[in-house]
Amino acid sequence: MQDLTSSYMGIALKNPIIVGANNMLKNIDKVKRIEEAGAAAIVYKSLFEEQIILEKIQLQDEIEEYSERHAEMTSIHPNMEHAGPEQHLLELKKIRQAVDIPVIASLNAINDDVWIEYSKKIEETGVDGIEFNFYYVPADFKKSGEDIENSQIEIIQKVKKEISIPISVKLSHFYSNILNFISRLDKQGMEGFVIFNRLIQPDIDTDALKHVYPFRLSDPGDIKLPLRFTGLLFGNIIGDVCSSGGIYDGNDVAKMLLAGASCVQSVSSIYKNGIEHISVMLEGLKSWMDKNGFSSIKDFKGLLAKKNIKDPYAYQRAQYVDILINGEEILKKGYTV
Repeated sequence: MQDLTSSYMGIALKNPIIVGANNMLKNIDKVKRIEEAGAAAIVYKSLFEEQIILEKIQLQDEIEEYSERHAEMTSIHPNMEHAGPEQHLLELKKIRQAVDIPVIASLNAINDDVWIEYSKKIEETGVDGIEFNFYYVPADFKKSGEDIENSQIEIIQKVKKEISIPISVKLSHFYSNILNFISRLDKQGMEGFVIFNRLIQPDIDTDALKHVYPFRLSDPGDIKLPLRFTGLLFGNIIGDVCSSGGIYDGNDVAKMLLAGASCVQSVSSIYKNGIEHISVMLEGLKSWMDKNGFSSIKDFKGLLAKKNIKDPYAYQRAQYVDILINGEEILKKGYTV
């Protein structure tokens, strides 16, 4: 009987598979099915600062439409600054109460005061932790990468003074040195790191002459980038690594654990294969462990991380070196170099 238990952000997990933030989690019945299928935890859909601002403006407009019809009515409709996001927090609380597995909230803000205010509100819902989505779209040519990183670190410092539940950061790979930045965050006491965030990028419809924002699920091949950095991080930071991107089956989960992940987040595979596919992934992981003689995750976690292997190129220039050394064999298989 394999022991699949793991730990993430100080939160005990019955296995390493977490269902990442997605719209399925808005439905309590589906969340219960996800729990029954074997997921160790869920990350509830993200609360965006743009959503907070938009809902606040819309609500204020509706209030002001009637507030001046009679002089006596000016005090009947008081300013309600936070009514919109309250619905999100209410739904989050209901989800937390509906399942026994850990529930992690997700927050995507810009301004410091919003990070602090809504982290505190999220903590009050009873969730087990918060996942911060850090992504900065450069708009100022004068702002340096260090300025951006410093501002994000300051957010962590401020929020950690206000809440007690653990915080993870979901990062994009668009940093000049993501390893250095993660190390700096780690020194601030970050409990977890999710690598990497899949961002919806704009496209252009050349027929309609307008911007479009197509939604694309991840592909199995997308596992390679988070795999590389998971292997580089293991043993060099205190916080846990949760790998995300292109994780479709039990073998993919095993790869990430071998590289040093404490857990994985999966979304696209569940959208494509259905909620019950979670149990298929778990059975695949168990079969792989049995085949290789591993009785628990701790037996092989980080076994193939950079820190534990002798090959100096495995996580740095492996593809380039492989092409140089095995170029003829690659060409025989029909590939071009």
